[in-house]
Amino acid sequence: MDTPFLYGRIAENENFTNRKSETEFLEKNFRGLINTIIISPRRWGKTSLVHKVAKLVSKENKDIIVCQVDIFNCRTEEEFYTVFANSLLKSTTTIWEEFVSGVKKYLGRLAPVVSISDATQTYELSFGIDFKDSRLSYDEILDLPQVIANDTKKKIVVCIDEFQNINEYEEPLAFQRKLRSHWQKHTSVCYCLYGSKRHMLLNIFNNYGMPFYKFGDILFLSKIERGEWVSFISRRFSSTGKKISDELSGLIADKMKNHPYYTQQLSQQVWFRTPDSGCTQKNVEEAFNSLIDQLSLLFANIIDTLTPKQINFLLAVADGVSNFSSKEVLTKYKLGTSANIKNLRKATLEKDLIDVLPGNVIEIQDPAFEYWLKYVYK
Repeated sequence: MDTPFLYGRIAENENFTNRKSETEFLEKNFRGLINTIIISPRRWGKTSLVHKVAKLVSKENKDIIVCQVDIFNCRTEEEFYTVFANSLLKSTTTIWEEFVSGVKKYLGRLAPVVSISDATQTYELSFGIDFKDSRLSYDEILDLPQVIANDTKKKIVVCIDEFQNINEYEEPLAFQRKLRSHWQKHTSVCYCLYGSKRHMLLNIFNNYGMPFYKFGDILFLSKIERGEWVSFISRRFSSTGKKISDELSGLIADKMKNHPYYTQQLSQQVWFRTPDSGCTQKNVEEAFNSLIDQLSLLFANIIDTLTPKQINFLLAVADGVSNFSSKEVLTKYKLGTSANIKNLRKATLEKDLIDVLPGNVIEIQDPAFEYWLKYVYK
């Protein structure tokens, strides 16, 4: 029997949980060609949301092409262009001959090389010149969505995952200016840009001095509400003939603070342990403790990368401290002087260990790590 819970992969169909308002918002923006930036911590379901809306829009409107680009593995500007062009041409063609024809038509000046894998029957585009040493530019690639839209008389939505990675390129600010200067002129194309490093994305899109300031609507994903999780978990258990009460479904969500990835993971572990007679609180507690044990080595490795003061700062965050500069807190958690707090916050934020919420509220991003800090590490 297949497990009814899915995590670590794109959630589709019955595995997709709620997000009704976000789905409607993004669908309207895609149809209206409104640029959209999606921001949330890691593993909150951004990619699944975009994938769902992309399928929905593509199915209902044949005049819209949605291209999904993942730049997670792109470490240079040149790699970005190659992945961008590949994704766009694959999204706008259906067969090998069309792909090759598109490469020749749109990118012939860039000395393209197309290769096909015998094993997987997939094809990839690369470029036969070094752009740093060439007088040629990537203008053709950056304008490719609009050019294809003009030729096909269709609208194109380009979705780029892990967009914050462009900050790691050799000249990130110049690259952002280049992207903005091209993309803002596209009339039949819109861009959906998203990623998992909230502080970096906020700096790109919400900083007055940055090229992408006010580029489009910003959608902050929130956690899925507890009531939605209760309904979802109960429904998924029931679909496989197993029983769980609303109370215990809520306990699963509570233990993982409604975190999408972890709530699905813990639900699966509980489901594995649930007998035909139905789920018990003991099943939930055993599954939770087992999951924390599984993650302990990973969390210990994280601790090994931190300074003593950074660890103490995280312990204070886990304990719900809000006034970090008070004499009592500085003494209790051995944080040194109040001047250290800004640096500790910056360091742990850049390591994706904390998140700063509206109202300047600081919380540990990973609820399992937070529990481990409070009850295992201490």
